[in-house]
Amino acid sequence: MPLKVYNTLSGKKELFETIEPGEVRMYVCGPTVYDSCHIGHARSVVFFDIVYRFLSAVGYDVTYIRNFTDVDDKIINRANQLGVSSEDISEKYINEFYRDMDALNVKRATIEPRATQHIGDIINIVSVLIEKNMAYPMDGDVYFRVASFEGYGKLSGRKLEDMEAGARIDIDERKENPFDFALWKTAKPGEPSWDSPWGKGRPGWHIECSAMSWQLLGESFDIHGGGKDLIFPHHENEIAQSEAAFGRQFVRYWLHNGFVNINSEKMSKSLGNTTLIKDILAVHHPETVRLFLLSNHYRSPIDFTDQSMKESAGNLDKLYGLLQRISDTYGNLPMVRLNSNNMSRYGEVWKEFFFSMEDDFNTARGLAVLFEAVRKVNRIMDDITDETAFETKYQVESIASDIVKIANIFGILTEIPYEYFDRKRSDALKSNTVDPETIETMIDQRTQARKNKDFATADRIRKELEDMKITIEDRADGTIWKVMD
Repeated sequence: MPLKVYNTLSGKKELFETIEPGEVRMYVCGPTVYDSCHIGHARSVVFFDIVYRFLSAVGYDVTYIRNFTDVDDKIINRANQLGVSSEDISEKYINEFYRDMDALNVKRATIEPRATQHIGDIINIVSVLIEKNMAYPMDGDVYFRVASFEGYGKLSGRKLEDMEAGARIDIDERKENPFDFALWKTAKPGEPSWDSPWGKGRPGWHIECSAMSWQLLGESFDIHGGGKDLIFPHHENEIAQSEAAFGRQFVRYWLHNGFVNINSEKMSKSLGNTTLIKDILAVHHPETVRLFLLSNHYRSPIDFTDQSMKESAGNLDKLYGLLQRISDTYGNLPMVRLNSNNMSRYGEVWKEFFFSMEDDFNTARGLAVLFEAVRKVNRIMDDITDETAFETKYQVESIASDIVKIANIFGILTEIPYEYFDRKRSDALKSNTVDPETIETMIDQRTQARKNKDFATADRIRKELEDMKITIEDRADGTIWKVMD
């Protein structure tokens, strides 16, 4: 079936048709770089990384823009608190963002602009809006006149008259309307500033993204994305100022990912449960984090818990375990190479995965397809006989090829399997949590219990091993053990 995406603007799934055939132009709001990134940031960045990978893999020429907001009130406040420059703060956290996202195997976007690189573009758009009487200068500030834009509120579903009736915002008596928003802010002592027709100042947040997307993708483009928290006011204001300036539809498809909760609670600084990416990566494998973030549909909330991470870690072990088993049995099959970009051979598993992703990038269903394929290969290999060996090898090669292609879209299985398990075992030995001799003895005892049909004892030993964070796998040639996260 053709690709369909849920468009926040229309509130429904729509057939995906790009402005230019075969090309996708996509802009995703990146971080405001005043602090370390948390798991909520990771969800947005990883999801749109998957969109980028998938669209590229199925043949689109994708231009992907992900920006940095490097001038903002929050950055200035943090700089003042620490007694350093805004540039020092933004540079520090841009570098930290790259460390986190590189660890999570996030591809770099086609272009990753900074707002401060586009001050001239910002001034140009603001000037156009003033000329059209859709913005007005006031004591060195410039505000967008929301009442002049007929479609204001069409993304969020809010009506301006309703918002005005229930407004709970700080009133600036200079503004014509409480919801008029700043396009340009007059300079204050000690703040970064640039020359403009309205005096020294700096851009407002919303105009930055309009200017960067316009300069790099044009007046109208295909996809604009970000977290649900950006729908209002940020994306709503982007639409208003861009469409007012250029007189045409700003974006065709608006995609917004859901929030990450922490143990069923909303993540917030006030609750003290903000969970940083760097802290998570100190405990969990980066690919475990990616699997967790893809385990729910992107528009739904997802709950970060110890149990959810344990399940994702176990699933990652299953994937690497299958590749290790294939390697042990057949060596490296021609089509089973990590990081393979060869999409010329498509099997049934890939087609099922493709159908899942064509339904609004349903990664949760795509993961279900992936793990059903893992179970199928393991069943096939469990039943190998001398008579079926050749046919079995062909089946395994075909399915495993699709598994690797899917893994490339999901950004996982980047390690050599035996190195992955050796590292886990080595880490466990270093931490003195695993005694190999004890484990081997327990496995021998379990094997003997099974021979004696003493299944209660065998099950008890398996449970004891699981409590020690050891998973076992029974194969025709014996039982192997691995360390769980």
